[in-house]
Amino acid sequence: MGEGKKVYYRMRNWREYNEALIGRGSLTLWLEEKTVESWLNRQRRGKRGHPYEYSDVAVECMLLLKQVFQLGLRQTQGFMQSIFQLVGQGLPVMSYTQLSRRQKDLAVDLPRQKRGQALHVVVDATGLKVYGEGEWKTRQHNISKRRTWAKVHLAFDVETHEIVAEVTTPDNVHEKEMLPDLLAQIEEEMAQVSADTGYDYQTCYQAIATKGARAVIPPRRNGRVWNNGQMDDRDDNLRRIAQVGREVWKQESDYHQRSLAETGMFRLKKIFGPALLARKLERQQTEVRLRCVALNRMTALGMPDSYPLQPA
Repeated sequence: MGEGKKVYYRMRNWREYNEALIGRGSLTLWLEEKTVESWLNRQRRGKRGHPYEYSDVAVECMLLLKQVFQLGLRQTQGFMQSIFQLVGQGLPVMSYTQLSRRQKDLAVDLPRQKRGQALHVVVDATGLKVYGEGEWKTRQHNISKRRTWAKVHLAFDVETHEIVAEVTTPDNVHEKEMLPDLLAQIEEEMAQVSADTGYDYQTCYQAIATKGARAVIPPRRNGRVWNNGQMDDRDDNLRRIAQVGREVWKQESDYHQRSLAETGMFRLKKIFGPALLARKLERQQTEVRLRCVALNRMTALGMPDSYPLQPA
C-alpha cells in the first residue's frame, strides 16, 4: 500500500456481527431469569434499621436499563413496571427516588472473559460532560459554578476489547495519578501495558513494574535516560528509539495496539452519549461503571473481524 493512501477494510464475520448488534437490544440480555429470582433482598445488612427491600442486583438491573435505553429515573421506573406487567410478574418496582439513593453506594463488578493468559493492556483517559452551566458561559465569562467535565480512566484488554479497569475522577486529576489504582483492579498477570506520552512519568513506570509487565510508553521528544535501575523499560525504549527511530520502535513493541483504547472510548461515547446525567461525583462514578458493564456485555456478544484490502 502506498504511503498516504487510504486503507479499506473488509469484514470476515458480518453475519455473526450483525446478529450481535441485534442482540444488544434484547431484553433477555439485560433482564436475566436469575435477576428476577433475586429481585427482593433477603439478606440483612448487619446494620441498625430496616433492611433494603430490593437487592443490589435489582438496582443494577434497573440502572443498566436506564443507561442502555437512555432513560430518565422516572421513565426507568415506568419501563420496569411495564416489563413486569407484560411478563406476568407480580414483583414490585422501586421508585425513582429509591433508585437515585441506591445509585450512590452501589458496588458494580465488570463482567469479562478470563482467558488464563497474560494480558496486553492499553490505557487512556477521556472526558464526559456533566451537569453544569456549559462551556459557553465558561468561555465568555471565564467562570463556572459547577464542574463541567468528569475524567474517565480506562484500561482495555487488547485481545477481547473488553474494559478491564475503570476509574472516574474530577477533570483536574492527571492520568499519572490514577494509573496505579487502575492497574490494581486487574488480578490477572500482565505482559505489557501500552500508553501514550502523557503517561511518561516515574509513577507510571513504577506502577507497571509492580505488576511485572513491560511498559511501552513513547518517551517525550526531549526525554533523557534516567539511569534508574527501576526504570529499565524507559531507558531501553529511549536507546532503541535512538537506534531505529520512533516509528520502527512502535512497530516492534506493538505500540499501535494502543489505538484500541481510543476506539473503545469512541464506542462508549457513541452508544451512551458524551454526557453524564448524574450531578454528584459518587453517582457519576456509578453511572460510568454501569456503562462499562453494558459495553462489556455488548462486546462479549461479538466484535467485527476485519482485514485490510490490498490495492489493485
